[in-house]
Formats: sequence, C-alpha cells, structure tokens
Amino acid sequence: MSLQDRLPPLSRQFVAHFGEMGSRWGINRTVGQMYALIFISQRPLNADEIAEALEFSRSNVSMGLKELQSWRLVRLKHQPGDRREYFEAPSDVWEIFRVLAEERRRREIEPTLSMLRMALLEQPGGEADAHAQQRMREMYELIDRLMTWFDDVQKLAPETAMQLMGMGTAVTRVLELKDRMTGRRPTKE
Repeated sequence: MSLQDRLPPLSRQFVAHFGEMGSRWGINRTVGQMYALIFISQRPLNADEIAEALEFSRSNVSMGLKELQSWRLVRLKHQPGDRREYFEAPSDVWEIFRVLAEERRRREIEPTLSMLRMALLEQPGGEADAHAQQRMREMYELIDRLMTWFDDVQKLAPETAMQLMGMGTAVTRVLELKDRMTGRRPTKE
C-alpha cells in the first residue's frame, strides 16, 4: 500500500509540505514529515506505525524520533499492556511555538550572543577592528533587546499573547501618533 493510500489527501498534503519545509528550518525532510504525521494524528503513534505510514525504514524513524525528542517536539507515551513506545505532539500549538523558540534560542541565538559578548570585551587593534566591533555592538544590542522582549512575551498567557499579536498595526499607529505629538521623527534606514 503506497503513501497515497495510507493517508487522506489533506493529511498527505500537510505531511508532504512539512517535509519540504524541513530543510528550510534546519531539519531533514524525513523528520519534518514524521513530525507532521505525529502532529495531525488523533492518537499517539509508535515507530512501526510511522514507518509504515510514511514508507520509511524503521532505523530512519528511530533516528528521527530521537531528534524530535531532543527538540522537545514529541512526548513519549506508554500504552497499558503494550511494550512499544508511542509518541505524540503537544496539543497546544502555543506550547509548540514556545518550545521551538526556546530550542532555537538555546542552539542558535545564545552562542551568537556569547561570541558577541567576548568580541566586545576585546581591545580593537586598529580602525578596522574598531569599526567591526561597533557593528557587532549594534548587532548584540538588537539581539539582546529582542530576547528581552521575547522573554516578556513568553511570560504572557497564550490568550494575551494572541491579543498582543493582533494589535500589531494598532500599536504602530499609537507609536506614530506619539512621535508626531512629541515632534520626534522615527528613523528608517
């Protein structure tokens, strides 16, 4: 039985899309498809079910599940009377977003901030180094400010965060009005 027969059309489309997007997000196609299947599944799936549904080798599925667990995107479940391990995605999409953002921050942003902190402590060796260090300082300040904002957003209840996201244009208009009233001109480069 082919993948075409194993999944309904809408599910097949979603799984295929996640596979294609996986490489753009820094994971391989197989892991992206596995996550999509687990995410849309009505119940936890075991490795054999995933391998069969996606026509992947069992070893490929095992490696992919380990990667998904390291990203904290799937949880291990046990079924009474069954020795196999089952996997499910968190049901709350806001929780999934938070986990993804935290993992990306830990794996990608924190090492960059650490490198920039160390570079800013160095004594510049000349004009070119001083210029480079100033550019690094600007990058550090932006990333640090974004991470501070992100920490604040992470503390919000999901409903409040969704409201905040929906207010994007309204907040921009309020800030523009404030700038007009205070005579401050926003700078765009």
